[in-house]
Amino acid sequence: MLVAAAVCPCPPLLVPEVAAGAAPELDAARTACADALSVLAASRPDRLIVVGPAGGYEPGSYPQGARGTFRGYGVDIRVTLGEPGAPAPGHRDGAEGGSDDGEPESSLPESPLPGALAVAAWLLDRVGWAGAPLEGLAVDERLPVESCTRTGRELADRAPRVALLVMGDGSACRTVKAPGYLDERAAAFDARAARALGAADTEALKALDISLADELKAAGRAAWQVLAGAGEGADLDGRLLYEDAPYGVGYVVAAWS
Repeated sequence: MLVAAAVCPCPPLLVPEVAAGAAPELDAARTACADALSVLAASRPDRLIVVGPAGGYEPGSYPQGARGTFRGYGVDIRVTLGEPGAPAPGHRDGAEGGSDDGEPESSLPESPLPGALAVAAWLLDRVGWAGAPLEGLAVDERLPVESCTRTGRELADRAPRVALLVMGDGSACRTVKAPGYLDERAAAFDARAARALGAADTEALKALDISLADELKAAGRAAWQVLAGAGEGADLDGRLLYEDAPYGVGYVVAAWS
């Protein structure tokens, strides 16, 4: 059963070394993410599942101990999804790997983390997560609503007390300098999503339009609808902790408990 959820954005710019001189611009978002993660810890879950968009990687499960990197953004920072441990059931195997100095990092196969899960791993390491075993799930951004909600219900049944860390961004079309340029529909879409996430409104999340989300490049839509499925019948309250659109992309932080 779902007992808590944290919703966070997933831009690599959350990592200060990636943002470099622009890092202070997302200080409020980082603080809100830490506050949301504290709600997860307080819920004392049996399992934490991190859900985020696959972003060009193969959708599927990633085990505790899977590794990611921000080298593609010009910084040599590597992250691990939780402390290395026994792989979660049904994880996908990756290539064998080790550290550059020749020392083995883990006995686990290396499953390179999609960007959203790598940002989640960084956030969890930042707060020193040790609350429960965890795993990651990368979802296809084009996944139909019914498939998203079914996946969420299955995740909620994985343990008596399940918590979700849901990574995802809103529209990328809020300004002319945004990645998707300006679309007049973007602000209203983001406002609807933020209200639903802040109120733990599962029905409103399910109602987010998949075609519009795709046109607005809202990478979080599928992950949010997985959360909607997981939250059915859980009777959780929501709090909106942060909402803004720096760089023309909608970012939301919320906590459910």
